[in-house]
Amino acid sequence: MREIIYYPDSFQTERLFIRPFTDDTIAESAVKDIIQDVRREGDSSLVRYAKILDGATIDSLFVTQEEIENSEFYMDKNVKIAIENASRNIAKFHKAQSVPETDIETLPGVRCVLKRVPIERIGLYIPGGTAPLFSTLLMLAIPAKIAGCKEITVFTPPAKDGSVNKNILYSAKVAGIKNIVKAGGAQAIAAMAYGTESIKKCDKIFGPGNRYVSIAKQFVSNTVSVDMFAGPSELMVIADDTANSSFVAADLLSQAEHGKDSQVILLSLSESFALKCSSEIDKQIQKLSRRKETEESLRKSKMVVISSLDEAIKIANKYAPEHLIIAVKEPWECADRITSAGSIFIGNFSPESAGDYASGTNHTLPTGGWARSQGGITTDSFCRTYTIQEISERGLYSLANTIEVMSAAEGLEAHMNAVKIRIGGVE
Repeated sequence: MREIIYYPDSFQTERLFIRPFTDDTIAESAVKDIIQDVRREGDSSLVRYAKILDGATIDSLFVTQEEIENSEFYMDKNVKIAIENASRNIAKFHKAQSVPETDIETLPGVRCVLKRVPIERIGLYIPGGTAPLFSTLLMLAIPAKIAGCKEITVFTPPAKDGSVNKNILYSAKVAGIKNIVKAGGAQAIAAMAYGTESIKKCDKIFGPGNRYVSIAKQFVSNTVSVDMFAGPSELMVIADDTANSSFVAADLLSQAEHGKDSQVILLSLSESFALKCSSEIDKQIQKLSRRKETEESLRKSKMVVISSLDEAIKIANKYAPEHLIIAVKEPWECADRITSAGSIFIGNFSPESAGDYASGTNHTLPTGGWARSQGGITTDSFCRTYTIQEISERGLYSLANTIEVMSAAEGLEAHMNAVKIRIGGVE
């Protein structure tokens, strides 16, 4: 990201913002084998893969209730308080998303109702490894609970000693989660999709993960519903001279540190700001513990100087970033013109990390351009809808001619007769 690209033409712009491509052929083959093993061998395959892939020896696939309940005694006090504070904000925002039932008469005597009910059995994947994402557990479990899902099971990779990260355990306790399975990777997704001797098949799978997890979700999506096919993390920043270069540099680094496949992009309306931001990145990266991963990500990222805010908005809508920070003089005016983004952050004091942890919005968001056609996780993601209609005799008479004409035009005579027989038109 050390190179600054100045005023690219339309052809250059088209090529600049192509996401990095990864050949997943080998990973796909491995995931297919893992899924087949889990379907064939069940619990024993999960224990075996915990040993092979996580280096973990586990006596039981499930975390005990005692471990969950006692997790708070092993917590850092400040982390504990932070989890509780974030939980309150997440719950407040997601409770506010409750939608009233739709119940209307489209014509006199024609009543139409839309019902919204919770999905019964939910599986939540929580990444472990070098960065156990206990914040993701809060982001998924809290709205699932608010929606009213009856069975919520968390799947997360075990540590080498067979334990589960204490921050994940305490987050589960705060969110009211009772079931935690010590399984990660593609094998966890397979267990959610198909079930095992001790694990019930889930109705819907949620949660981000690495390439293997994402590929596994794609493979099982013909069997079970999944939230989205989340890929590497993304951040785009639109900034002008009113932005703070040290703030923007910190934001770019905060997403780049997720891993080598992450992509961050600066669209600067000022040459001097781009130079200052680049200098700040060089300075701040020296202090990061995940400097190696961050450097690899920055090599695939972009810093571009463009001529106008209109151009920046056009690029952002086409790229459809997972996260978009708008640090310009009139940020809300700009935001109102954004049609494709997972989550937007307004102004100099709205870091992306606030959305990742504690502002209240959900951090499970579409990546890879999917923000053009879908949004992030909401309380409604954990529900399904169905409709009811009740039609009186008077109401059917009002609809009869319309139904008869349309069904006849489609050549579906029995559809037409189902109406006529009720109003005396068929002997």
